[in-house]
Amino acid sequence: METTEKKSITQPDENGFYGEFGGAFIPELLALQVEELRINFEKCKNDVSFLENYHSLLKDYVGRPTPLYLSQNLSAKYGCKIFLKREDLCHTGAHKINNTIGQILLAKKMGKTKIIAETGAGQHGVATATVCALMNLECTVFMGEKDIERQAPNVGRMKMLGAKVIPATSGSKTLKDATNEAIRFWINNPDSYYLIGSAVGPHPYPQMVAEFQAIISAEIKNQLFEQTGNSLPTKVIACVGGGSNAAGAFYHFYDEAKVELIAVEAAGEGVYSGKSAATSILGSPGVLHGSLTLLMQDKFGQVTEPHSISAGLDYPGIGPLHAETISTGRVKSIPITDNEALNSAFELCKSDGIIPALESAHALAALDKIAIQLDDVIVVNLSGRGDKDIETYLNEELKMKN
Repeated sequence: METTEKKSITQPDENGFYGEFGGAFIPELLALQVEELRINFEKCKNDVSFLENYHSLLKDYVGRPTPLYLSQNLSAKYGCKIFLKREDLCHTGAHKINNTIGQILLAKKMGKTKIIAETGAGQHGVATATVCALMNLECTVFMGEKDIERQAPNVGRMKMLGAKVIPATSGSKTLKDATNEAIRFWINNPDSYYLIGSAVGPHPYPQMVAEFQAIISAEIKNQLFEQTGNSLPTKVIACVGGGSNAAGAFYHFYDEAKVELIAVEAAGEGVYSGKSAATSILGSPGVLHGSLTLLMQDKFGQVTEPHSISAGLDYPGIGPLHAETISTGRVKSIPITDNEALNSAFELCKSDGIIPALESAHALAALDKIAIQLDDVIVVNLSGRGDKDIETYLNEELKMKN
């Protein structure tokens, strides 16, 4: 009797759907660009020379593999083994460059010379500006006016790398609005390449970003085996805005039922405070930035404004892979408030000498929200370093003292 191999959760259908969510809901003016991208991605992802070039740059330019660090202090506190996947030690200071390396090589294959990107916390903008400088390509980054103010160090880095930073001045002046502006620009400049930073957007972007970030979980498996003799952790925790670092950290564990996957969202001032970005709780199915996913919207279908102290999590939706896996129960979502994230960040600074990005601090804070067993082996994806958030940290610490 013949048996058919079960399809992986990570693979969308031919229309780009992960179960209920996904697809490509785009203006007709973008149809040719998106189809061109899909065709070229399908060719390159199985091309030996392309992959060799990609992995060579990850090793020699990005600095991979990043360490899987066993935190003795966190392990002692929680009574189990807690590892931190040190994506903060990547070149540029975050996981974002894993994806920009892959996409910039794809853009070069397609003959594109003008690159556009959106950014929230600025890490994707920096990573895009970095690879554009490396490849001698023109770079334009759209960033919310509010985010430009609160992430000034990254704006300076982008400009130093030669990128043009254009402020988005509509709406909440954050990531959602920067994405809107980038899409408008792409429509009017069809010869450009839109380098999306998160696992969102029309197919094939969510799949493409997840596969370029999958290097994270591939390394975790190898490193865990070296350190513990078992390649599977009991739990993997990662923060989710759009969801690129979580897609990468979860990728090789999605089909391993014994591994609990925990997506941490920004609850802002409280899930139901009106100032939150906890999409999986507050959201409902709808189309945002080219895909059917979960998004925060009012009864008329208008997107409601998200809030988070973290610019990288201040987004009213999540990627369709996350929407599907959270909806089906494969992934558990946990909301973390601004204050809870801040407390975890300050704790890691004092206990381990590591200053995490505000996004990563949300993932760390989930350790206080989950049931932990003595034999647990937990991996927290430390998606980025906190240099960009120093001003916020200092201001918040001053408030606490007063």
